[in-house]
Amino acid sequence: MLSPSKEDDRHLGHGTEAHDHHAHGGADFGFAFGCGVVLNLGFVVAEASYGVIAHSVALLADAGHNLGDVLGLAAAWAAAILVRRHPSDRFTYGLRSSSILAALFNVIVLLIAVGAIILEAINHLVAPEPVASETVIVVAAVGILVNGGTALLFRHSHGDLNARAAFLHLLADAAVSLGVVIAGALILLTGWLWLDPAASLVIALVIVLGTWQLLRKAMNMALHAVPPGIDPGAVRAHLDAIVGVAQVHDLHIWPMSTTETALTCHLVMPAGHPGDHLLTHLAHELHERFGIHHATIQVETGDPDHPCKLVPDHVV
Repeated sequence: MLSPSKEDDRHLGHGTEAHDHHAHGGADFGFAFGCGVVLNLGFVVAEASYGVIAHSVALLADAGHNLGDVLGLAAAWAAAILVRRHPSDRFTYGLRSSSILAALFNVIVLLIAVGAIILEAINHLVAPEPVASETVIVVAAVGILVNGGTALLFRHSHGDLNARAAFLHLLADAAVSLGVVIAGALILLTGWLWLDPAASLVIALVIVLGTWQLLRKAMNMALHAVPPGIDPGAVRAHLDAIVGVAQVHDLHIWPMSTTETALTCHLVMPAGHPGDHLLTHLAHELHERFGIHHATIQVETGDPDHPCKLVPDHVV
């Protein structure tokens, strides 16, 4: 039969591979995205206004940064809705991949916003302007509350890169606001106007360092890399160890969305097709052991007169 392997004591769902991070579908963050967009958009308008009034580049830079994140949150919110669309004749997987695009867009927008912060900070380092420190401190403190409170709505986002990006962005916003509060207090105490743009540069560097890993993950997903936490060698070994399987080829594992993983492969079974029940059981095993939600398996007998053209691993 298909399920038992060539090794002793292989049980369904038993193994060293973790699958907790691949829960099907992930949590519904639609409400969190909606709150994040509304609260942050209102704060952006207020912060930009007070930034002009207080002549604070730190506040203006933070407002620009928050505006970029509002756009990213809006894109993520739209993706959270789109991933639930049913498949169609044209989009046969539905629109699940929109969550990957949104995560990538979210990261890119954040990096662009950081670039704008750096340019503006450099300009104000060259020509410092008087800053209304008290206003800066109060407005930035409100920003800590708004961004920190919204971030808590995404605190369980580990299984969804899209929601994780929003969580990190909101924490970064809170950190930016904290830095602005500190800079405002120091300016109030010392009168050193250069602290305002200098704080912006330090915060921008921290954001870039914290975002780089997220950018790599989003890029890997967009390029259909095997999701983190899934060992393709272990998956191949699991398939190869099934009784009756002589060869495994054309194995592909890729993310369908930020929470779902797909697999396709060819199994060479000289004895013939093992039956639908056993293939269904194998798909269940792949889900339980590796967090693979959508498995498509093609069975071949290995007839030398009709060889599969996809046998070499480099052929796709």
